[in-house]
Amino acid sequence: MKSLPLLVAVLLLCGCASSGSTALVGHRAVDIDPNASAHTPAKVAEFQGEYRFLSNFWPATIDFEGITYPSVEHAYQAAKTLDPNQRRRIAALSTPADAKREGRALALRDDWEQAKFDVMERCVREKFTRHADLKARLLATGDATLEEGNTWGDRVWGVYQGQGDNRLGKILMKVRQELRTGPMGSTALDREQRRPH
Repeated sequence: MKSLPLLVAVLLLCGCASSGSTALVGHRAVDIDPNASAHTPAKVAEFQGEYRFLSNFWPATIDFEGITYPSVEHAYQAAKTLDPNQRRRIAALSTPADAKREGRALALRDDWEQAKFDVMERCVREKFTRHADLKARLLATGDATLEEGNTWGDRVWGVYQGQGDNRLGKILMKVRQELRTGPMGSTALDREQRRPH
């Protein structure tokens, strides 16, 4: 049943879902909007409103290196140190904003500048593979460019005043493509059809 949400998203994107369809996402039925791809924008310019779920601040538990975190932001900030006690302390903080503040105060591990992009990718991948509802929502963004437009001046992970590397957006688009095609490049529909029933 794990591949069902992915199959639903593929069917939705291909226009194969019928009006009023429902799908099992996790353990609950979710209404499918068969026209979702018709109103998906060419670009998601910021992770707000209906696209807030793309933010690292979105509450979605993930496991990272043996510790469970309440959000990607918590895990990413905790990964700045190799001290397991500090990591657990950050995991226990009540909000992603608290985790970000505490992460900025940490003494960075020696390899942080090399490790941070891999850490972010692993955390984002975990979020969207662990939570079927978020996976379906990410896939429902179709081929939209995902851009973390921001007002706080982040030109590494996002775009500020039209400039930036948009590393988070690129990771999200990479993970979206992986969810579509799987590890060997086959589509979710191909894998579902080959699966013994």
